[in-house]
Amino acid sequence: MSLPKIAEIQTLTNTDLENEILSIKKQLFKLRLCRATKQSFKSHQFKHAKHRLGQLLMIQKSN
Repeated sequence: MSLPKIAEIQTLTNTDLENEILSIKKQLFKLRLCRATKQSFKSHQFKHAKHRLGQLLMIQKSN
């Protein structure tokens, strides 16, 4: 699985962008919760979620 591409999110509207940011933050919270409670999770998902969140925030600030 490759990292998400920024071209995919440049066409989103502001409301879609905010919803996507919120869902990524929820996903990161769930991943941290899984790590803290020693449940199984895929560690590469942290990298992908953080990368995606950075892209979304960058696009949001440029709008």
